Amino acid sequence: MKKILTLIFVLFTFESIAIEKKTTFTVEAFNEAQKAGKTIVINSWNKSCGTCARQTKILNEAQKDFPDVLFLSYEQTKHKDIAKLLNVNFWATIIIYKNSKEVVKEIGVTSKSDIYSLIKKEI
Repeated sequence: MKKILTLIFVLFTFESIAIEKKTTFTVEAFNEAQKAGKTIVINSWNKSCGTCARQTKILNEAQKDFPDVLFLSYEQTKHKDIAKLLNVNFWATIIIYKNSKEVVKEIGVTSKSDIYSLIKKEI
């Protein structure tokens, strides 16, 4: 009985951190935004990552609060080509580009104030 309860707890825990998110990163969008001089925030994530889920909630808010910033994301395990292009090795990585240069790369940041501070510094 204890094993069954433990299994149920684990399954519900994973279900509660699973995130609904789509890959929005394309090389074309990335290159166009760089040419236009936009600030670009890129987030790597994984469906069963709790840190990624917390970042997703904050970055969804940030999209509304920073309308001039382009927000792109990709699922790390499904899009290894994007991870290689951006030199990202871990889920929950936030990268910010400004004027075609990488200016921020942070792993595992989940504080709204910290994420917003990183973005504000680059606009």
